[in-house]
Amino acid sequence: MISSGSEEGVMKIATWNVNSIRVRLQAVLDWMEQAGPDILCLQETKVTDEQFPVAVFEAMGYQVAVSGQKTYNGVAIISRYDLEDVLVGFPDYAAEGQKRLLAATVSQVRVVNAYIPNGAAPDSEKFVYKLEFIDQLRNYLQELHVPEEWLILTGDFNIAPEARDVYDAEAMEGAIGFHPKERTALKTLRHWGLEDTFRKHHIEDGLYSWWDYRAGAFRRDMGLRIDHIWATPPLAVSSTASGMDKEQRSLSKPSDHIPVWTVFDISSLGKSQT
Repeated sequence: MISSGSEEGVMKIATWNVNSIRVRLQAVLDWMEQAGPDILCLQETKVTDEQFPVAVFEAMGYQVAVSGQKTYNGVAIISRYDLEDVLVGFPDYAAEGQKRLLAATVSQVRVVNAYIPNGAAPDSEKFVYKLEFIDQLRNYLQELHVPEEWLILTGDFNIAPEARDVYDAEAMEGAIGFHPKERTALKTLRHWGLEDTFRKHHIEDGLYSWWDYRAGAFRRDMGLRIDHIWATPPLAVSSTASGMDKEQRSLSKPSDHIPVWTVFDISSLGKSQT
């Protein structure tokens, strides 16, 4: 069920790997009209900064921060409120020029939008890069932030954390997206001081955010939960609802991912951080 975060003191944040903003722009706009997110973090936008449709979102009353590249990767933060202290990428890690990380502060909440690499295959250099990226992301949090502040880490993590997050844990074990080295790296990242806001509200299995385009995966519900919204404990405690809008995967020419969202009652946090 779609929940709006437009009430006073309520912040609704969503993440969505759109797999090309050019192809999926209308779907994104339609969903935003229905869902009313205050903050939308996009991944795999696949356009340069100059080609991102900033004006379209500004016409809807949003501000936009982007970090993109041609054909591959790309991240964006679209916010109903002012975007402050925008930071692109890692300060000391080039990540091979790939545009995968973007952060901004919105209403005292630090939002970090990450597109973790897929990894291709466990025996590939891309898998090594994936693990390195996760390690660098933890270093980034360690160096720039503390778990006591209001921070959200969100995006396409390309990893299902637990057996309940995959359609068949036995069949998936050791595969990309559910490899034990990936899960260990993700757990280490989370142990910096983050909570899975979706799992605060949903403990059941069979809930997925991604389905392969091939082999009728969506029809057969062969999915993975790899898109996440994590928050530091002082912020996670204020989350009142979380969900995924599966109907978006049924649209014509859909992304292989669906929007994932969490609603926070930020009015309960007070005026300043402790």
